[in-house]
Amino acid sequence: MIKRKKTKQISIGNVKIGGDAPITVQSMCNTDTRDVNATLKQIDELADAGCEIIRLAVLNKDAGEALKEISNKSPIPVVADIHFDYRLAIQAINNGVSALRLNPGNIGKRENVEKVVKLAKQQNIPIRIGINAGSLEKELKDLDISLAEKMVKSAEGHVKILEDLNFDLIKVSLKSSDVPTTIEAYKIFSDKYDYPLHIGLTEAGTLKGGLVKSSVGIGSLLSQGIGDTIRVSLTENPIEEVYAGYAILKSLNLRKKGVNFVSCPTCGRTQIKLIELAKKVEERFKNLDANITIATMGCAVNGPGEASHADFGIAGGINEGYVFKKGEIIARVAEDKLLDELEFQIKSALNM
Repeated sequence: MIKRKKTKQISIGNVKIGGDAPITVQSMCNTDTRDVNATLKQIDELADAGCEIIRLAVLNKDAGEALKEISNKSPIPVVADIHFDYRLAIQAINNGVSALRLNPGNIGKRENVEKVVKLAKQQNIPIRIGINAGSLEKELKDLDISLAEKMVKSAEGHVKILEDLNFDLIKVSLKSSDVPTTIEAYKIFSDKYDYPLHIGLTEAGTLKGGLVKSSVGIGSLLSQGIGDTIRVSLTENPIEEVYAGYAILKSLNLRKKGVNFVSCPTCGRTQIKLIELAKKVEERFKNLDANITIATMGCAVNGPGEASHADFGIAGGINEGYVFKKGEIIARVAEDKLLDELEFQIKSALNM
């Protein structure tokens, strides 16, 4: 069992981060924040998929103004992503966001930082310090230390600004597109500080490559007890980020939300279109909010036995297949009826 590091707990809206709270899954809208309807539509879709916190880019005053309606109608807490302009941070807080993603060293004069921090403290608005390997301060780039250590030094500088202003509602991320660098940076920071950590890779890539890199990086950190909230950054529909986030957490037994899917690799015994079938099973049950395991197996020779740990499953035959429950075959149907029979058996068992 993974023993998580106990970090300081903060709240983003009604979602607790750190401490003994569950590791949360979040994403970021790719809509134009100024388009309120499109943004709320995407937030609703992400929330339905299980997203627990949503981040929005705030590029200008119009986007900041749109936050008022978005924050009021969003089913999940909204985080405003701010770069350089302290006035947008103040506008975002006043318009109801639950948190900021803002590096205090990048918004100008100390008096401007103080204005933002004072308001954030009054409203209990946490600030995430988000360090990216590709945008470090110039003075750090020439230091004779590893990139990960430079990232940590950057984070420490921003943390100190907030701590000097007696502000401790802090969350930190240290992201690189390189897996070993990302892991090293988080480990160094985690050893030094107790602030909750938002973990992930930046610029991870498209669905296939990005999933591999993110799973290795995020999974490695989580397995060491590091991480309080995650985002799987993908060049893809943000819903895929949410599904991937839960898949990573479920693979480490850190969250139980939703179905756990297992399936066997194909081999010469397979007499059914297994790859196609496995994809259809995942699609059919991806939004089922039940803590169960569903298996898709290639043959009836090994299938039910190898997947006897699964709550439900299907195994292929020649133009037919079998539905099984805890390793015991409970139905034999034609191949084109397998999915419907599996759904019937699951819903009957769950009283749905």
